[in-house]
Amino acid sequence: MKVAVVGATGLVGTQMIRVLEERDFPVTEFIPVASEKSIGKKVTFKGNEYAVVGMQDAIRMKPQLAIFSAGGGTSKTWAPKFAETGTTVVDNSSAWRMEPDIKLVVPEVNAHVLTKTDKIIANPNCSTIQMVVALVGLHKAYRVKRIVVSTYQSVTGTGKRAVDQLMNERKGISGDMVYPHRIDMNALPHIDVFLDNGYTKEEMKMVNETRKIMEDDAIRVTATTVRIPVIGGHSEAVNVEFEKEFELADVRRILEHSEGVVVMDDPKNNVYPMPIHAQNRDEVFVGRLRRDETQPRTLNMWIVSDNLRKGAATNAIQIAEVLVARKLV
Repeated sequence: MKVAVVGATGLVGTQMIRVLEERDFPVTEFIPVASEKSIGKKVTFKGNEYAVVGMQDAIRMKPQLAIFSAGGGTSKTWAPKFAETGTTVVDNSSAWRMEPDIKLVVPEVNAHVLTKTDKIIANPNCSTIQMVVALVGLHKAYRVKRIVVSTYQSVTGTGKRAVDQLMNERKGISGDMVYPHRIDMNALPHIDVFLDNGYTKEEMKMVNETRKIMEDDAIRVTATTVRIPVIGGHSEAVNVEFEKEFELADVRRILEHSEGVVVMDDPKNNVYPMPIHAQNRDEVFVGRLRRDETQPRTLNMWIVSDNLRKGAATNAIQIAEVLVARKLV
């Protein structure tokens, strides 16, 4: 299995390489790929050093699999060129997610949609991934009718320069500003660009991607996404209305048996998910389970996951694992 990682020197690309190692993905030839300025840099994979190559060289090497984390513009330009040579692309950007003929996949939720003819496969938005992993079992049991979600997202979702801004502010050092305002000791209700409807692009991603992944356009979703001065995980307050009535004990049982979910729900002993629990982990952590007492058939829950791992790198590798296991690549 000849595998290329495109964007190998970035935050998510670095995590992808780490996850490939940890999960012992069957790589026989490893190809790190990045922009021209990074060509020749050394990347370590399973104890061996590899020189970063450019896009054209990588395409000429004809990998069976290319895992992209290089931004939407790069993906739009280069993913089809890889696909034309027979490479299957798993893309982490937003470039392909809502294209009608492109599969948008979270393996715990909708791996069944993958086929051998899929040459470009989209990895969803980090916040969407953790939410649908927690909701899929409940959706099967009770049918999700409406979701109100507020997110509290790590600066790592923006990239290394955002982490640098936070740490500089914490140390009182002036430096590049990635955000329009200070992020340390602050909260910005502004992730991605604002759209004409007053929502941000990030908020609308959660609306549209949730419906596509869960294969149900009737689900109503409204979102508010907020950046907070945290490194290592996104948190979400989720209010979900079901079509059918539920018992909390059954909800807990379903979540405890849901693939990729860890229930942390013992508030009397101060046990609930926090970003420090999720950091460097692949699971989705769920807690603060309680009824919404203002209306029927409605549940409140708190969901936390590492946005660089399950929210990006790990989900992409899990897609690749499904492709290999089903001999689709």
